[in-house]
Amino acid sequence: MQLSEQELVRRDKLTKLRDLGINPYPADLFPVKQTSKDIKSDFEEGKKVVIAGRLMSRRIQGSASFAELQDSEGRIQVYFNRDEICTGDDKSKYNDVYKKLLDIGDFIGIEGELFTTKVGEKTVMVKDFTLLSKALKPLPLPKTDGEGHTYDEFNDPELRYRQRYADLVVNPHVKDVFVKRTKLFNAMRQFFNDAGYFEVETPVLQPIAGGAAARPFITHHNSLDIPLYMRIANELYLKRLIVGGFDGVYEFSKNFRNEGMDRTHNPEFTAMEIYVAYKDYNWMMDFCEQLLEHCAIAVNGTTKATFGEHEIDFKAPYARVTMADSIKHFTGFDILGKSENEIRQAAKDLGIEVDNTMGKGKLIDEIFGEKCEGNYIQPTFITDYPKEMSPLCKEHRENPELTERFELMVCGKEIANAYSELNDPIDQRERFEHQLELAKKGDDEATATIDYDFLRALEYGMPPTSGMGIGMDRLIMFLTNNQSIQEVLFFPQMKPEKKPLAISDDSKAVLEILTKAEKLELADLKSQSGLSNKKWDKSIKELTKNSLAKVEKTDDGLFVGVV
Repeated sequence: MQLSEQELVRRDKLTKLRDLGINPYPADLFPVKQTSKDIKSDFEEGKKVVIAGRLMSRRIQGSASFAELQDSEGRIQVYFNRDEICTGDDKSKYNDVYKKLLDIGDFIGIEGELFTTKVGEKTVMVKDFTLLSKALKPLPLPKTDGEGHTYDEFNDPELRYRQRYADLVVNPHVKDVFVKRTKLFNAMRQFFNDAGYFEVETPVLQPIAGGAAARPFITHHNSLDIPLYMRIANELYLKRLIVGGFDGVYEFSKNFRNEGMDRTHNPEFTAMEIYVAYKDYNWMMDFCEQLLEHCAIAVNGTTKATFGEHEIDFKAPYARVTMADSIKHFTGFDILGKSENEIRQAAKDLGIEVDNTMGKGKLIDEIFGEKCEGNYIQPTFITDYPKEMSPLCKEHRENPELTERFELMVCGKEIANAYSELNDPIDQRERFEHQLELAKKGDDEATATIDYDFLRALEYGMPPTSGMGIGMDRLIMFLTNNQSIQEVLFFPQMKPEKKPLAISDDSKAVLEILTKAEKLELADLKSQSGLSNKKWDKSIKELTKNSLAKVEKTDDGLFVGVV
């Protein structure tokens, strides 16, 4: 591990602290009594306080110093005075420990008294301090020059997501997003509990990847010697509990789908699913809009939220539009009563890319996704989906081509999906078998396995039930005005971090010359490097071996290019 100059200096300070008999990582507790927020809200001149946090800035002026301490609630100004801290002849705690051996980023505990500065700043007069943890790596703090210009901000997304611990320290607004995320979960949980529904847990490792159409992550159980699938959905297990006699169950579940990643998809995501007996999808629409209105107020104090250029209002009620009416409105084509071939031809006429693996449901889904979905900005229920799109959903009571299903659209994205749940075991078996046929034709979104145990459960009888799933990550994106799902996940999935290659200084110099030119004649590059023949040979071999440069033979001679 190659350390920077600052890291080496901090390790040297660590050694000096230990030489002074100071443990840089003490085991005993520090008796924190106040937070920065407590001090500001309940300020009283001369009041004794005990706080702890991270040293974030300081201005040393000889025997006195103003500094900032950051804890979980924010920042507070603290004042170090040599004679207040060192009341006797020995001034080393201030002169040596504070001034020379502490660094920005160190955790310290402070005992002190409150006072107000001449400019009105609420401040802690330090009477004593304790080093609680020495930081060996400098924080990526932004810097401000004399003209007020800020630079070196820690705002590169990849670095921020990979080093979320540093992101949270130096970008306080990031923490606010996750505080709101927790408020959302708490509000939703309270809403369900107040309604009398029961929070449950279902398996993450499942013998069949069921309840949704998605590619699973596969693992192996050594003791049982069987393959297992990480949960893509918890729907079928929650319905089993309705069969077992619960009138209402819900779960916040971590789901895993081995699929693409983009600004709105992460392979590991959080969903909420709720199932309530003796209800239908019309009741669930009412319930959903009341729930989201309650959650928006709990998170932001208002039903309104800004997302990009749009202001969304989660206040109930929401518009309700059938899928057939939506497609007809935006394309002029009526999907009702049409054959698969007619719908395929209509999709082609609309300029939508289709293939022969797509069944009727998939074709309709493509038309809606391409031509309709993005038009719904305010919360809108899209209802009555074609049966082919909804293998777990009850047939519509008025039109056997359709199902009793809705999706809630916000800013062109789906955030909730709900059904009048299919509880006819014979119909369910036929739907599963139809999905198998689609999968055999090559539809990679069709369910390729049948959960026979779930069918057995239905045969014992499941009452009329409505269920709903909400993508929690996507919902908090809308409530906090974040365009990327990575912004609302503490630790989003990332590509492996590229480790810096340990190459010689000579090779680095050659690579720098080459990077500026992108491509140079071999003899010219050697000449510009100024290296001896031995050092040149070693450097060019090192660069090509590590795939940093490549040598190509052309009719015009040998050229070196950056890989």
